[in-house]
Amino acid sequence: MIISITKSVNGIKIRLTEERWHHIEKTHEEIKDKDFPKIMKVVSKPGFILKGSKGECLAVKKVTRKKNWLVVPYKEVNQEDGFVLTAYFSSDLTWLLKKEIIWSKQS
Repeated sequence: MIISITKSVNGIKIRLTEERWHHIEKTHEEIKDKDFPKIMKVVSKPGFILKGSKGECLAVKKVTRKKNWLVVPYKEVNQEDGFVLTAYFSSDLTWLLKKEIIWSKQS
């Protein structure tokens, strides 16, 4: 069941399914119910997007005054459809920036 849909910076509909939300809640205990809207907003309005190692996009945005970044990997299946894979917080910007930046808010 689809529980939310937003558009990526490429204009592609990205859906979050109930199954993926349960995966996020169980696998990433740092993600809370209150973070749900942030996850979808990061996909639609990221600070930057990184190229994942398996063809996925990693939408990234700083979310607190601390050194925390919300990372939302998602897959664009075609020009009309995509889906969120997972979501997590990371404080390791060095690791993130080892990946190729494919889109930036400044561009």
